[in-house]
Amino acid sequence: MKITDYKNKLAELILNVIREGGSDLHLGAGRVPAIRVAGELIFLVKDSIFTKEDMVGILSEILDKTHLDKFMETKETDFSYDFRGEARLRGNAFFQKGSINIAFRLVPKVKTLEELRLPPLLADLARKKQGFFLVVGPVGQGKSTTLSAMVNLINNEQARHIVTIEDPVEHVYIPNKSIINQREVGIDTNDFHVALKSVFREDVNVIMIGEMRTPETIATAVTAAETGHLVLSTLHTNNASQTIDRIIDSFPGDQQDQIRAQLSSSLLGIFSQRLIPRVAGGLIPAYELLLNNNAVANLIREKRTHEIDVVIETGMESGMVDLNHSLVELVRAGEISIENAHQYSLNPKGLKRMM
Repeated sequence: MKITDYKNKLAELILNVIREGGSDLHLGAGRVPAIRVAGELIFLVKDSIFTKEDMVGILSEILDKTHLDKFMETKETDFSYDFRGEARLRGNAFFQKGSINIAFRLVPKVKTLEELRLPPLLADLARKKQGFFLVVGPVGQGKSTTLSAMVNLINNEQARHIVTIEDPVEHVYIPNKSIINQREVGIDTNDFHVALKSVFREDVNVIMIGEMRTPETIATAVTAAETGHLVLSTLHTNNASQTIDRIIDSFPGDQQDQIRAQLSSSLLGIFSQRLIPRVAGGLIPAYELLLNNNAVANLIREKRTHEIDVVIETGMESGMVDLNHSLVELVRAGEISIENAHQYSLNPKGLKRMM
């Protein structure tokens, strides 16, 4: 059936994602739409097969002419889309085999840490006056959602000036006790690094960086944390030790000792999370939490980050959490299956010994 009203068709598909409790919507020429629900991709086989013309029509409902023209030139773009004030989606449009494809992700409404079933220690970290805190994990594991809960906790409890730098803006905050300025790369600023340098002249208390993509951004973020700001950000890494290595390895050899020293003193912690399918349906987080202390700082400075996993395993009394321990707790509580615990563990042999 030929699509004649692209705005209504897009609305119909988004409502389908919301109704099914889905997270993602995939559109492409030559196939029916697909949605992701609880981690599984489901094809809407009763829907129409989209044509190349349909994909241009859908994208024209999302992007203004300037943005659309730029996309046609660069062949890919990120965007955010407000759906009737009821939901917000982030998306990426790209070409494959000469036709447009679009991947949407439904941005969850800002929730509390308790609603997300995240550890109370994250609230304590959000209340810190300064330091560098990272939420890490693979794509689609809830990093942005966790950061949004921390930012909103600050907003609801403290009089702070919060600046977010994102590409695109995902969660939209309603200022409560804080001033919140949300800057979108490509619209409000040219790039992350330029925006981050500007915050030093903006009387900022809290800086949230959607993603750290370059050594320049990382270096400026660490400096901001050293000079009295609370800096929150994300990286696509698997765990704490890999995150520290990734940060340091992104710098030239002659700068690595300096960034080690800065990181060892400014780092508050690293939170690595995975969203695991629940036995009862839906997803639940399992996580690793590294908190910086003298032992961790020494390991960073002395190039012994491979020993950090042991510090996490032995640091439970101070609030640290090992991913395997988190998985075991979820299995014992009947929340996840043993099979899924093994699938998501970074150390399956160690997990087996704990079961």
